[in-house]
Amino acid sequence: MSYETMRHFADSWGLIFLFVVFLAAVGWAFRPGSSYREQADIPFKHDDHEDQRHG
Repeated sequence: MSYETMRHFADSWGLIFLFVVFLAAVGWAFRPGSSYREQADIPFKHDDHEDQRHG
């Protein structure tokens, strides 16, 4: 397999494959019933302020 053949394959089918993987990841993140609220708030949590928020 030559470099040109591999490059042509990557330019066409590789792009399509990566686009399908991207769509699958987005679909997984936005699927019904998924809840990522706790994970989204991780950067904003601080140990010294946690007592004030939760009681």
